[in-house]
Amino acid sequence: MFNYLQIRVNNIKQIFSIKDLENLCGVKAHTIRIWEKRYNLLSPDRTETNIRTYNLKSLQKLLNVTYLVNSGYKISRISKLSEEEINEYVRSIVSDNSSKNQAINSFKISMLNYDLELFLGAYEQLERKRNFRQIFIDVFVPLLKEIGLLWQTDTISPSHEHFVTNLIKQKLLLNIEKLQYSNPTKKNKAFILFLPENEIHELGLLYINYEILLHGYKAIYLGSSIPLDSLPNMLSFHENTTFVSYFTIKPEKDNIAKYVEDFNTIVCNKRTSEFWMLGKQIMHVSDSSAPNHRYFDSISSLIAEL
Repeated sequence: MFNYLQIRVNNIKQIFSIKDLENLCGVKAHTIRIWEKRYNLLSPDRTETNIRTYNLKSLQKLLNVTYLVNSGYKISRISKLSEEEINEYVRSIVSDNSSKNQAINSFKISMLNYDLELFLGAYEQLERKRNFRQIFIDVFVPLLKEIGLLWQTDTISPSHEHFVTNLIKQKLLLNIEKLQYSNPTKKNKAFILFLPENEIHELGLLYINYEILLHGYKAIYLGSSIPLDSLPNMLSFHENTTFVSYFTIKPEKDNIAKYVEDFNTIVCNKRTSEFWMLGKQIMHVSDSSAPNHRYFDSISSLIAEL
C-alpha cells in the first residue's frame, strides 16, 4: 500500500492531543472536531476525563487530508474516500512545486519519532529535483520556523528540535565541504564568520558561510562562542576583511551597544574592517550609523550584498 509519509509506527511518539494535530497539520482544533462530527473523518480515543487522543495513523490521515484540501479538494468529497484512495489522490497530485510540503511533513514525522531513515529518504527525494540551496530555502527554512512554533507550544521537546537541526547541520557541513575544494574566484574580499561568546545557534551563520563560498569568496568559519580578543590576529588574513556574526540570543539586548563598541576597540583599533550583523538581537541596536557596520534584517538581504 502506498504510504504518502512512509510512517513507521514502531518508534517513540505515537499519541497526540488535538492541539498537537492543530500545530502539526495547520488545521484549527475546531475544524478538526467538525470534520470528526460531520464526516466521521477521524475516530479519536478518549481519556478517562473525556479528552481526545490520536495515534500516528490519525495524524498521517489528517496530514494527507489537509494536503488535499489545500490542493482544492472539498472535505465532503475527501470524507467519502478510503485511506488507500486518499493516499492515491495525494500521490497523483504531487508536483515539483508542491513536493516541498510533502517533504516538510515527512521531516516533521521523522523528528517526532527520531526516525533517521525517514529523514534521509525524504532528503534524497528532494535532491532528485532541487539543488541544496533550493532545499535549504524552500524546505529547511519553513521547517525550522514550524519547529520553533512547535517547541513554543510544547508539542515537541528540545530533544526533537536537536535531532532534526543536527541532521540539517550535517547536510550544511557536507555541502560546505564540497564548495571548499574549489578555489575562490573573487579575490577582492574575504569573510570571517563567528558567533559571540555563549551564542550557540549556528545554523543561520553556517548557511551564510555556504552562500559566501557559493558566491566565490574565501571564508574562514570560526564557529560558536568566540571571544573578541581572539579576533585581532585575523586582520592579517586578508587586506579587505569582513567579519560576519549572527546574534540570536547573545549579546543580550542591554549589552548589544557595548559589544559593538568593544568590537571596534579590540578588533578594529588599528584598521577599519566591515562588521556585518544579523539576528533578532540587532533590533535592540540604537545607533547604526557607524560607516563600517552593516545590519541585515534577514539572511536573504545579506546574500543580496554578496
